[in-house]
Amino acid sequence: MLAFTGAVPGTRRALRTDALFAAALAVLSAALAVFVEDGVRPDLLGWTLLLCAHVPLAWRRGRPLLALLGVIAFIAPYHAVDYTHMAAVPVGMVALYTVAASGRPRRALITGLLVVGITLTVNASVEPHQVGEVLRISGWIVSVLLLGVYVRIHRQYVTSVLERAERAERTREEEARRRVAEERLRVARDLHDLLAHSITLVGVQTSVAAHVLAADPERLDRAAVAKALDDIADTCRSARGELRATLEVLRAGSSEESRGPLPGLDGLADLAQAARTSGAEVDLAVAEADAPPAVGAAAYRIVQEALTNAVRHGGPGLTIRVEIRTADAALRVTVTDDGDGRVADDPSHTPGFGLVGMRERARSVGGTLEAGPREGGGFGVSAVLPLVPVGLGGLG
Repeated sequence: MLAFTGAVPGTRRALRTDALFAAALAVLSAALAVFVEDGVRPDLLGWTLLLCAHVPLAWRRGRPLLALLGVIAFIAPYHAVDYTHMAAVPVGMVALYTVAASGRPRRALITGLLVVGITLTVNASVEPHQVGEVLRISGWIVSVLLLGVYVRIHRQYVTSVLERAERAERTREEEARRRVAEERLRVARDLHDLLAHSITLVGVQTSVAAHVLAADPERLDRAAVAKALDDIADTCRSARGELRATLEVLRAGSSEESRGPLPGLDGLADLAQAARTSGAEVDLAVAEADAPPAVGAAAYRIVQEALTNAVRHGGPGLTIRVEIRTADAALRVTVTDDGDGRVADDPSHTPGFGLVGMRERARSVGGTLEAGPREGGGFGVSAVLPLVPVGLGGLG
């Protein structure tokens, strides 16, 4: 007795498979009719009824109840004429099994009660001496129906397990894709913060050296040139060290253990000093704050990007004020400058990812960030970072 696997009910494949199965079952029934002495050996009418009873099985998956009724329509007169009874048993059992395995248990129960009840009633009225035999066959009918119900329940259980496993696999794949996307975003932010800051400082320091060389070639200020070149060398060494650390993290993986210590508030003095080497005046005011590493790292990167933008777009004679303070269980970061911002306001200027990156830094720890031109001139960046971060992903 076949379970429903390998073909969808109602399709040509299912019809072809069930037709082949019905033909094979007909061969078995014919053999039983020939070799088993259990009633009158079938004549032309008997063979016609027996073989035609197998035809409805070709549609047993798509129309199980109709297939059962079709089988009964042929085997009922077959048994009534007292042809070899055993030959018609397999086709009847398969039809009953199909009804039980393809429908609700209640349908199997009703079908079993009807089949057994009608069989007992007919035999009790026609051949009372055969009631005992009918009861024995009824036991087989009940067993087949129970088998069909069990197979259906087991198939549903297996299907539910497979569906849960598939959902779990999809969840794992989505989580993996999300982690990859977060890691790419983190690396992009780190490289942007590092390279944009360092390249901007190198560009400004190079401009200073070029200006000194071109201002008065006859009275060359060698000390000023040497200082500008030393500043460029220091900036390059610092950038090379941070870049090496970032690449080591990428090679080692993205686990927290492999990422090393996060930059924090204690590194703001170095950022301010680097900005001063570009000619800007930096006023740094950092209050004592017991900030978690993730919040400190976010504040560091926000200040770094704000200084980079100020040095790049602020123009000459730039004054920058950096203030870090705590209020209402949050770290408040403010970076303002008095630059003219002409480059940033130029319509032909292509916007970068600096402001986007700063907002992402703030959101990654549950904070907010506002940035834009100030009313009195210059540009301002203001961030509020909770001292209890809600997320730690993507910082570095």
